[in-house]
Amino acid sequence: MLEFLTSSDAIFALLTLTFLEIILGIDNIVFISIAANKLPEDQRAKVTNIGLILAMVQRIILLFFVSFLVGLSEPFYKLDLDWMHLELSWQALILFFGGLFLIYKSTSEIREKVETPSHDEDEVKGKAIKSLKHAIVQILIIDFIFSIDSILTAVGMTNGLSDNHNYNLILMIIAVVISIIIMIVFANKIRLFIDANPSVQILGLSFLILIGFMLITEAGHLSHTTFFGKTVGAIPKGYLYFAIAFSLFIEFLNQKVAKRSKKVK
Repeated sequence: MLEFLTSSDAIFALLTLTFLEIILGIDNIVFISIAANKLPEDQRAKVTNIGLILAMVQRIILLFFVSFLVGLSEPFYKLDLDWMHLELSWQALILFFGGLFLIYKSTSEIREKVETPSHDEDEVKGKAIKSLKHAIVQILIIDFIFSIDSILTAVGMTNGLSDNHNYNLILMIIAVVISIIIMIVFANKIRLFIDANPSVQILGLSFLILIGFMLITEAGHLSHTTFFGKTVGAIPKGYLYFAIAFSLFIEFLNQKVAKRSKKVK
């Protein structure tokens, strides 16, 4: 177990996944803050922390459920045609539809943030919250909605790292716990940073598109899919790590150039 967690693949996956979990959690923080701000001032910090802890618990429960389904790798249906062959399993189906969902959700989020950036916030602001209990129920619903893409991202980043699904599950849980702790401690600073640099969140959502495609190809690979004699191969995760690291480096350079331009003016 320790050997797996200290391997380079596991460390890269943990760092990348923690970063993505924090990026995905930004909207969660914003919505929880909006819900909390409708309560008396002495209850706001309490309900914000409760909301983030509930988000962590929900994600861990969902991780157990999704990991169980991903572990069902035995095919239950085989299709053998002249031009196509595949062996369907619950693992392949979860990865395939999870990939489609991530691509749809991330492209929708990017479009919404470009065209109507305050749409979701306005919806939450419009909902009446009369008590602490009511706020917690509202936050639970918000947490569940944001947990889905978070869980699928975690599965995409860790699937195939180890033949032991329990090791992958532990790595996902560690990333979720670390990201939630960081959000609890630095929630306000993270939110202010993203407000000042919205391109970072767009970049994070763009990474989900890559992960979505990776999940789809992984599903094809694990179901032994062939088209016209050509086998669908899995995308090595090293390519994904490189793409994310390179994109973040370019974003860092852009931030530096923008700051210097402001100083010159």
